[in-house]
Amino acid sequence: MVLVVFLLSVGLTARAQIRVVAALCDNRVNPVGINPRDLFFSWEMQSPKESVTQSAYQVVIASSKANLTSGQFDVFNSDVVKSDQSIQVHYSGKALQSAQTYFWRVRVWDTDKKPSAWSSPQQFTTGIFTPADWKNARWIGYEDLPDSGRVVPFVHLKMKPGDSRIFKNARSPLLRKEFTMTRKVAKALLFISGLGHYEASINGSRIGDAFLSPGWTSYDKTILYNTYDITDQLRPGSNAMGVLLGNGFYSISQERYVKGTGTFGNPKLIVLLKITYTDGSTDHVISDQSWKATPSPITFNTIYGGEDYDARLEQKGWNTAGFADKAWKNAVLVTLPKGKLLPEIDYPVRFLDSLTARKMTVVGPNTVVYDFGQNCSGVPRIHVNGKAGQILKMTPAELLHSDGTVHHTDGVTPHSYSYTLKGDGAETWQPRFSYFAVRYVQVEGVRVKAEEASLPVVTELKILHNRNAAPANGSFACSNALFNRIHTLTDWAIKSNLQSYITDNPQREKLSWQGEQNFMRTAIHYTYNVYNLYRSLIQNMADAQHENGLVPDIAPEYIQFDGPFVDSPEWGTTAILDSWFLYQFYGDTSVVRKTYGMMTRYADFLENRATDNLLLYGLGDWLDIGKVTPVGVTATAYYYHSISALSAMAALIGKTNDADRYRNLAKTIKTAFNTKFYNPEKKLYATGSQTAMAMPISMGLVEETYRNDVLNKLVTNIQSIDAHRLTAGDVGNRYLIKSLYENGHPETLFTMTNRDDVPGYGYLLKRGATALVETWDGKASQNQLAMGHILEWFYEGIAGIAQEENSVAFKHLKLRPQPVGDLTWARGRFHSPYGWVMTSWTKTASRFRYQVEIPVNTRATVYLPARSRSKIYKNGKIVRDYKIEANTALLELGSGQYELKVE
Repeated sequence: MVLVVFLLSVGLTARAQIRVVAALCDNRVNPVGINPRDLFFSWEMQSPKESVTQSAYQVVIASSKANLTSGQFDVFNSDVVKSDQSIQVHYSGKALQSAQTYFWRVRVWDTDKKPSAWSSPQQFTTGIFTPADWKNARWIGYEDLPDSGRVVPFVHLKMKPGDSRIFKNARSPLLRKEFTMTRKVAKALLFISGLGHYEASINGSRIGDAFLSPGWTSYDKTILYNTYDITDQLRPGSNAMGVLLGNGFYSISQERYVKGTGTFGNPKLIVLLKITYTDGSTDHVISDQSWKATPSPITFNTIYGGEDYDARLEQKGWNTAGFADKAWKNAVLVTLPKGKLLPEIDYPVRFLDSLTARKMTVVGPNTVVYDFGQNCSGVPRIHVNGKAGQILKMTPAELLHSDGTVHHTDGVTPHSYSYTLKGDGAETWQPRFSYFAVRYVQVEGVRVKAEEASLPVVTELKILHNRNAAPANGSFACSNALFNRIHTLTDWAIKSNLQSYITDNPQREKLSWQGEQNFMRTAIHYTYNVYNLYRSLIQNMADAQHENGLVPDIAPEYIQFDGPFVDSPEWGTTAILDSWFLYQFYGDTSVVRKTYGMMTRYADFLENRATDNLLLYGLGDWLDIGKVTPVGVTATAYYYHSISALSAMAALIGKTNDADRYRNLAKTIKTAFNTKFYNPEKKLYATGSQTAMAMPISMGLVEETYRNDVLNKLVTNIQSIDAHRLTAGDVGNRYLIKSLYENGHPETLFTMTNRDDVPGYGYLLKRGATALVETWDGKASQNQLAMGHILEWFYEGIAGIAQEENSVAFKHLKLRPQPVGDLTWARGRFHSPYGWVMTSWTKTASRFRYQVEIPVNTRATVYLPARSRSKIYKNGKIVRDYKIEANTALLELGSGQYELKVE
């Protein structure tokens, strides 16, 4: 058999010099709201040469772009630093000013100590550091709710009739402020937070394009604000700022469906606009009682129940200068929220896709159901003509009843949108402060027959898909059509649940259950750059931690659940493993230092909860098939995994005593686990379920003496007892997948995945799912990301993109494709912290072809199928420096482009 391996780098210039192709600050391009304590720089490089590493760098910062480009580095100059570090380079200069834009660039030296050109100019804008920096801006609103009216934590579901705490839906107000510009503006920076959410505009034009800003937090601990550069939106003379507020998770009344009912207060706003003039002077526009306020046309809104809008209440020009606002009242100073104002560091939620209806069906009098062919998080945007006062009701749903009308599963009803027409021609509307999981939209009150001329006509209806705007981090495709559909199925579930935190579904819950991020972080990471999102998630967990050290199953903890729904170790250990993930995959050590106290308090909590070093409580392998795994297996396995990670992190930051203590604790847990659950005669853990066998293998709990026995028993049971059927649930499925493809049994995993006749991925697709479903048999939520672990195999196994065991941030790549089953080709792309890694392979009866890009400043071990007699060629020349292990050739390669053949 002839094996041909082709490694190709794309996008490289013909220049013989290293160059910086991307420069990031806090992992973003030109970010705003930066806290100097967290400030770090990273950059990516390219070179046409092979095996290129960085030997030195220089970072410079200036107070203006002109100073930067002229070489006047008046803020910071690192000088030449001899180092290969090109990620997580932390700022070490003088104190920076708040609400200020700085300009920076970097240059590097290659392996031969030859310098690059300077990168293109970059910038970052600092946030507001102290309360005094807010320049006496006040929290304002249309009406206040005193602390006596708060319902925190929220009541699970609804309050019982007659409960004195029941409250009405808080009104969504408009607030406006006019101000005058008398001098030429050099820079205008807006710092704003609106609770629960806001939409801001200046002179009638929208500021930014975010949806549901700011992000969801524990409002009694943290409140996020956003920063905008609105220099180009100001004009000489009179200007006007307008803000629309909505409820979000800040206030949830119970008129419609709710997961929880409660309120932190009524909608409120804080604003600081810093205006810097060309002469160097500054002005500030702040939120205070001089602002004007009135109810908006939004007559109802909750994050769970939907939104109603009466267009007849619109006031044209309300957010422009010169509007007559005499009928408006002055804004009131409201009860101060308890949380600390912090900049939002994550990407905003945006509408990043739109779906057009594939089918329209009349299902009743004046009622039409639109089928968009895809389940996603989203809102309807309607274009309609009709008469003033006519009302359209829109109901989104995931499924249909047998009669074709929309069906809300799991009792998630009612959730709907109502639009009352103003009647002045073509009208367009979409909800501002709610969303749902939607494939179908039922519209009531519309014309369906020509003779119904008096009824409204819908000229267009689309779904706007909202998700976190984190950049795409990878892509995958292969010759197996089912696998490609599984990838798409899972991707829709992931992006539908990436909001300002990771939800488990976009309709029933909308809560941040920690299990989703704990079990799915690696799969998500291969598809989206979630570094900033996970930093936000960690802040939410720190805010939610109880005094006794417990980190609850949801964070923010809007609702305080009971029993395992508040304390399940498989969920709670996210508080430790998220920081470990950010170090392993992004190279961030600062987050370990920041969260160390939270992690150790939670570890102490678990240690106190343990019985003989075992955790025998929790939710277990949630939604597995048959409930076949004891709770203690999954809980204790995660206990061991998190304590082991904590020991490594303690060593990383120089806490050697702690590292030793946690290392010894992990050993004790491992011994107790094996004593309790392992039967050496039967070679089984506990019940011998897929989860019970796979988790010890993958997490390193199996004693080396028994490892092969346990692995072989797992594979034998899958083949002979389970008949290649899947039984693992949310917790165990990831480790089942990993234990197979990382230990020489990808063919077994291929057989399990490449079918649609039993519950599993293919089965869901066969039943018509368009996003990953909550359960393997297709019931409950039709858009849930928890079971999407298969993507790890697609990227790390089939495409062969991973990092070696002791590598950090993909500095040392592990490129080991798995051409299994009937696969004839596969390709993958992954954006590592050092740059894009790309692979592609094809296979015929006599040839195997592999293409890879290895980024500058990294190296790779490439694993190729080969035998001892094989000949391997690199760029047409025979290679003699490689090892053969178990029909695999190991080649060590640096960055660059290659063409290899194995014959």
